[in-house]
Amino acid sequence: MSNFARLDPVAIGLIQECEQGTVRQPGRWFVEGLGPLEVKGSGRAGRLLIAHGAGAGQHSLYMRRLRDALAEQGVQTLAVEFAYMQRMQQEGRRIPPPRIDHLVEELSRWCDILTHPQGGTPWLGGKSMGGRVASLLAARRRAAGLVLCGYPFHPPRKPERLRLAHWPQITCPTLVVQGSRDPFGTREEVAHYDLAGQRRLHWVEDGDHDWKPRRRSGRTQAELIEEGATAIATFMQAHGAPG
Repeated sequence: MSNFARLDPVAIGLIQECEQGTVRQPGRWFVEGLGPLEVKGSGRAGRLLIAHGAGAGQHSLYMRRLRDALAEQGVQTLAVEFAYMQRMQQEGRRIPPPRIDHLVEELSRWCDILTHPQGGTPWLGGKSMGGRVASLLAARRRAAGLVLCGYPFHPPRKPERLRLAHWPQITCPTLVVQGSRDPFGTREEVAHYDLAGQRRLHWVEDGDHDWKPRRRSGRTQAELIEEGATAIATFMQAHGAPG
C-alpha cells in the first residue's frame, strides 16, 4: 500500500471539517481499518461513492474506463474496495464475497467517513454486486441518490430469483444504466418489473453486463461507457447532486 497516503478514519473526519477537505481532492489514499480509496474528478456534477462488482476490483478495465469517463463529465468518483477484494489481490487467488449484509455494513462505514459537512452526502452507486450493495444501503438509510451500473436483477439463467424486495424502501432518485443484453436483466425481462418511484432506466443498446456490444452493432465498449457516463452526470445534475 506504499502508493497510498495513509489516513485513519479519525484523521479524515477532522480534515473534512475544513472547507478544502483533502479527501475531496483527486488522489489515492489508504484508510486504516477499511482500505484503499481513489478519488477522481472535479465534482462539479456531483460526488459518487462507487463500489465494484463481485469478481473484479476498481482497476478492472470496465471500472477504470467508467471512472475516467465520469471524471470527464464532472462527476467525482470515490472508489473503494471491499476487504475480500483486497485480500484476493494480495493473495493472488479468487475469493468469493462474504454475505451481502457484511458488505452493506462495510459500505456504510465508508459513507460515514466520506460524508462532508460542506459537500453533503455523496450519491451511492456501483457495478453489479456493488450496485446491489449500494441499493440495500439506500433502502436502510437516507441517500442523496443512487446510480446502478449493470444491476443484477437476478442471477443469470434464474429470472425467478429477483433482487427487488428492498426496492420499495428506496426513496431517493435512482438511475439504472443497463446493457440491453445483460444476462442479469435484459430489456425484455426488466420491462415486466414494477420499478415505481423516482427510477429511470437508461439502456446502452446491445451492451452485455460490462456494456460490451457485439461487433456487428458497429459500436465499442468505450463508446457505450461514455454514453453511460453522460447519462449518469445528466441525471445527477438534474436531481441536484451537490458540486
